[in-house]
Amino acid sequence: MGKYRERAAALVAQMTLEEKVGQTLYNAPAIERLGIPAYNWWNEALHGVARAGTATVFPQAIGVAATFDEELVGKMGEVISTEARAKYNAQRAAEDRDIYKGLTFWSPNVNIFRDPRWGRGQETFGEDPYLTSRLGVRFVKGLQGDDPDYMKAAACAKHFAVHSGPEGIRHSFNAVVSKQDMYETYLPAFKACVQEAKVEAVMGAYNRTNGEPCCGSKTLLLDILREEWGFEGHVVSDCWAVTDFHEFHKITKTPLESATMAMNNGCDVNCGCMFANLRDAVRGGYVDEARLDEAVTNLMETRLKLGMFEEEGKVSFDSITYDQVDTKENRALNLEIARKSLVLLKNENHMLPLDKAKIKTIGVIGPNADSRKALVGNYEGTASRYVTVLEGIEDYVGEDVRVYYAEGCHLYKDRTSNLAQENDRISEVKAVCSVSDVLVLVMGLDSSIEGEQGDAGNEFASGDKLDLNFPGLQPEVLRTACESGKPVILVSMTGSAMSLNWEDSNIPAIIQAWYPGAQGGRAVAELIFGAYSPEGKLPVTFHRTTEELPEFTDYAMKGRTYRYMEQEALYPFGFGLSYTTFEQGETTVDRQEIEAGGKVTVRTAIKNTGLAAGGQAVQVYVKALRPDTPNAQLKGLKKIYLKPGEETSVAITLEDKAFALYNEDADFLLEVGDYEVYVGMQQPDARSAALTGQKPVSFKITCGKTQRA
Repeated sequence: MGKYRERAAALVAQMTLEEKVGQTLYNAPAIERLGIPAYNWWNEALHGVARAGTATVFPQAIGVAATFDEELVGKMGEVISTEARAKYNAQRAAEDRDIYKGLTFWSPNVNIFRDPRWGRGQETFGEDPYLTSRLGVRFVKGLQGDDPDYMKAAACAKHFAVHSGPEGIRHSFNAVVSKQDMYETYLPAFKACVQEAKVEAVMGAYNRTNGEPCCGSKTLLLDILREEWGFEGHVVSDCWAVTDFHEFHKITKTPLESATMAMNNGCDVNCGCMFANLRDAVRGGYVDEARLDEAVTNLMETRLKLGMFEEEGKVSFDSITYDQVDTKENRALNLEIARKSLVLLKNENHMLPLDKAKIKTIGVIGPNADSRKALVGNYEGTASRYVTVLEGIEDYVGEDVRVYYAEGCHLYKDRTSNLAQENDRISEVKAVCSVSDVLVLVMGLDSSIEGEQGDAGNEFASGDKLDLNFPGLQPEVLRTACESGKPVILVSMTGSAMSLNWEDSNIPAIIQAWYPGAQGGRAVAELIFGAYSPEGKLPVTFHRTTEELPEFTDYAMKGRTYRYMEQEALYPFGFGLSYTTFEQGETTVDRQEIEAGGKVTVRTAIKNTGLAAGGQAVQVYVKALRPDTPNAQLKGLKKIYLKPGEETSVAITLEDKAFALYNEDADFLLEVGDYEVYVGMQQPDARSAALTGQKPVSFKITCGKTQRA
């Protein structure tokens, strides 16, 4: 038993039943006689300290994922935790113990973005379990820190497990999933956060999984999380999820039964009020008091690890002062991440970058062009300054170029003014087109229509998307701009993949900007004018249409994501263009067979053969060459940066686990047969090859006998 566990158990031993029950609520009251101050467990830090005033507002998680850069995600986590401590120290000094003021952050969201219609997919690191695992682990480590004595902040992997919409029925929905898909797709990122990053908390999901409410699931919380994976932190329910047991899932009949089910199956702290029933549950013999003691000990241990009960000054993080919030350095990192998150999807005839010297006028058009909301996504903090795309372009060109602006249309309604006739801004769009040398169309969504049920949602399905098209009059504004005959650049600001078929056929340059953070407009402007070379890669597949997707409520992975899809993507996972060119040189493997416990190391030389400095994501994919196995899957990743003419050698080691697959009984097997390993800068699919003119180098690796990995 660790030192904190002993202290926690000793504290719990002195508590009355009522006091212990109080500690299992997210807004835990003080126990003054034991020196335990009040504490609110609920805090958010998805892409910066959220909902608690000024903080650095980084790009939304899906944009961060597009960097394909583990180290960058780790740096972001470190900045978030420093700002978190600075704010916590200031709030504690003012005796402010309100919601969003603690050190337990309910981030990251490591759910798999399995369907592009899901509104909360923007909060995730995309559709791939490997990429999500790598970025999730780095985020957790960055947030929690590496101090040997105290944790800097506590991270929480959510929503456990098998959770990705639809939002409108999440409180009553039963996600039915095979063991194979569960272990192959939905669980790996959680397992990595638990076992590699030692994440302090795990949050259950709202839905049921195979009949069990996730926040009261013996299978998930006890059998898998505690027994299989050895998780030692605490489990928190999603907010009011325990109430759903009786109100919507109809699994229990009363609040007492719901609280009992959650507590007995491993939930330690309730975001909500159901655990107030635990006093009666213990007295009635439904919950063993020893289980309640265990839950409260888990919670006290977290608070002790964070140094919350120590004399001020004993914990090194107490010295982090408020001037560490929103610093010049943090804003610089924010801009760097924004730049690296932008994905160049199309650049016909090298239209981009624009030469400022050759342009006299530029038209900036669209509902997201001057939108702060479209910069930040959901679960956001407050930035001290926001730079919209319009402002970024105006700042960049200065007095040298005349900038014309038209909102063009409302984001989704048919008019911008309630008193006007529909399409009330189209004449202005035509006027701006007529006087501009080049047009930047800034379209997309924002968190008012794409996001979480309750935060988002109107006719757009509780925050989910009905389809993958730009809503409202945006397509008409785009067509009007194209019909003007002027060169058009599309900047798509969304938290998810859109169907850009018409756009791909008619617009020469397309940038996927996600929700790029408070500095996002500056990053977009700098990209358009060539201040740096784009390097983002898609963490999700851009499909041609929703018609090729399975039913939204179908949780089987067949036909979903690049790993199982049969159709050709419009823009594939792992794809993104650059202003410079990279050539792959000598590529080798150190062995051509794999066995349980074995490793294969691939090496490849990459040279920047273009005229600009740039970043590139070296990607390694593995495909089992036998029927009924997934498409080639990402299993190795390394981000590199090269100046023009510079060359480097990259080594990536694949463990036996990179070749193993789960069978229908969830046995993790390295099976006899051949495997193809692809080493390159993209997926090994035909569409990626057509878009880039390049193909990865491939090797055959053989396994001699079937073994457990």
